[in-house]
Amino acid sequence: MTSSPTDDSPDAARPLSPPPAVVLELIQQQRDSYLNRLFELLRIPSVSADPAFSQDVYRAAKWMATTFEGMGLKTQFLKTSTHPIVLAESPHVPDAPTVLVYGHFDVQPADPLDEWISPPYDPTIRDGNIYARGATDDKGQMLTHVFSTEAWLKSHGKLPLNLKFLIEGEEESGSVALAELMAGKYNDQLGCPVEEKLACDVVVISDSSQFGPGYPAITYGLRGIISFELTLFGPKQDLHSGTFGGAVANPVNALMRVMAAFQDDYGKVLIPGFYDDVQELSDTERQQWQALPFSDDDFMHQVGVPATFGEPGYSTIERCWSRPTMDINGISGGYQGEGGKTIVPAKASAKFTCRLVPRQDPNKIAAAVKQLVQVRVPQMFRYQLKVGHAAAGIVVPLDSPFMLAAADAIEVGFGKPPVLIRSGGSIPIVSQFKDRLGADTLLLGWGQNDDNTHSPNEKFSVEDFHRGIVSSAALWQALADHAARH
Repeated sequence: MTSSPTDDSPDAARPLSPPPAVVLELIQQQRDSYLNRLFELLRIPSVSADPAFSQDVYRAAKWMATTFEGMGLKTQFLKTSTHPIVLAESPHVPDAPTVLVYGHFDVQPADPLDEWISPPYDPTIRDGNIYARGATDDKGQMLTHVFSTEAWLKSHGKLPLNLKFLIEGEEESGSVALAELMAGKYNDQLGCPVEEKLACDVVVISDSSQFGPGYPAITYGLRGIISFELTLFGPKQDLHSGTFGGAVANPVNALMRVMAAFQDDYGKVLIPGFYDDVQELSDTERQQWQALPFSDDDFMHQVGVPATFGEPGYSTIERCWSRPTMDINGISGGYQGEGGKTIVPAKASAKFTCRLVPRQDPNKIAAAVKQLVQVRVPQMFRYQLKVGHAAAGIVVPLDSPFMLAAADAIEVGFGKPPVLIRSGGSIPIVSQFKDRLGADTLLLGWGQNDDNTHSPNEKFSVEDFHRGIVSSAALWQALADHAARH
């Protein structure tokens, strides 16, 4: 681990004791059973974004609820305006910390189907990997915590702490019901305020990746996000470019000029005040990241580009993990079918997002974007700017006792201490957990960056699945021990 306690700290007596031997023995004995049960869940095509799969999402929720009930956990099947949420609680342990485990049982669509080597909902093991939609995102990773909890209860009879599970069914399609839950809409079903129901000392999420093969990791920071869609309206209908071109302003041409004003040629964002609240990396963090086994050449090969890109003065990792960005995610307007069609289009639109770093306020960025658009859109156009989902970036303190406990647990499961990394991605619920529950989140990813998340041939290492279960079992012991010392 890149950050360690001092010799005179309460943690100097590390390493902590691993889980009881009976827990680890049962996990070893149940390896095949855990795989088979994971395969059961993977066979359910729980695609939350497509209404055609609504019953399958419901089946996956029922599978989770039945699993929790079979473990003896107090379970609630929460009916929502969209897809179900499953909640579960372990038997209460007095004077012990409480951990909230978050995950999701829905998956991305499997399209394009013809690019899958084996059917997406028929889990297959090849070259030591489980291939199926949802294998790593997030059914396989989420179940490591479920199975470790079951192993504790079956073999040892009790847990060393209190566990709560919050498993949702639409993380891949906007988490509408989860947002409603956090806003208190379902307090009547819960029987108490949501803040009381989910009250915890720390949150655990496994829905990410290790740094690389042989490099387990703890992700201690995430970028935030804010999304936009800008539409420019020109003539009332598409016009013949020969008859009207040059006399009627083209919204596609104008939109390209507007969007070009958001970023310079080197990736620096030109939104006024965009960098005002950005905190530079500490020298310690930069040195730690420079020591990671990262290669620009390998990176370029992985993503298929001839060169890296971004703000001068920052490494590729720094650009991905700790610098804010602006990217056009999609642009449309005019004719895009086969052949040509000579028109002045009636409208044009662009979807774009800004990845934000901790201390940047999404509301402040939204106001600055609105101001820039107002200045840059020519007056002959009507326009509409929609502001979409937003979340702030987060960083968990490196000296947190929860971080130290997680490092110990990962070393038990993977046989080596984890490296500390940030992620360029966003998990909006993490900032909500901080704001509403006052709890930091441990992001403990068991997957790999090349697991084809959201892509054909999604995979998850069989051994990392089992290592994740062991690490999770060790985590419950380590968190309890660290809480006792503090």
